[in-house]
Amino acid sequence: MTEPLTPDVPAASGCGCGAPVKFDGASPAYRRILLAVIAINAVAFVAVAGGALVQGSASLGANALDFLADSATYAISLWAIGKSVRVRSGAALVKGASLALLAVFILGFAVWRAVSGAPPEGTVITGLGLFGFVANAIAALLLVRHRDGDANVRSVWLCTRNDLIESLVVAAAGGLVWLTASRWPDLIAGAILAVVFLQSAWSIIRQSQAELRAAG
Repeated sequence: MTEPLTPDVPAASGCGCGAPVKFDGASPAYRRILLAVIAINAVAFVAVAGGALVQGSASLGANALDFLADSATYAISLWAIGKSVRVRSGAALVKGASLALLAVFILGFAVWRAVSGAPPEGTVITGLGLFGFVANAIAALLLVRHRDGDANVRSVWLCTRNDLIESLVVAAAGGLVWLTASRWPDLIAGAILAVVFLQSAWSIIRQSQAELRAAG
């Protein structure tokens, strides 16, 4: 049996010209990594969602929803491994669209919080933001060798990279809420995260569409 392709190993194309083939995730090691990352995100969702509900925090709400969405979309990525290019790219397209919808929801929640409710506890936001950062750092370390690949594989890395940025933004927002006794840093952080999600969604959708056109 031949070894599965990796992002660093070029493979000959049908024309024999040696064009590199993008890693599609079809290796037992990558499947195990993806299972571990799904578990990390599920645990982090439970912890952060509890804090978001108690505090009514826009940034924590964005963080929690992202952990939940990542658990679901990474499960889709795991299912799509080994399928045809069309199926893998279609799965990535669904993930990109869901990320865009999540961004729109977060923006709406931030606007709603802007006109209602009291400021959340900054120390709680910072603590859970740092917890999220640790969880995402572990996931990123597991995935860093597989940051390049087809749209399905790349979407997993982009989401994890975004989560690292997101957790730091949440932690910083908590500190500013504590210093200013205002809810605005939390709301602004939620809006910034929504923009980051939209950018990544656009990147995933563009690559997915390009791969679908190439396969079709």
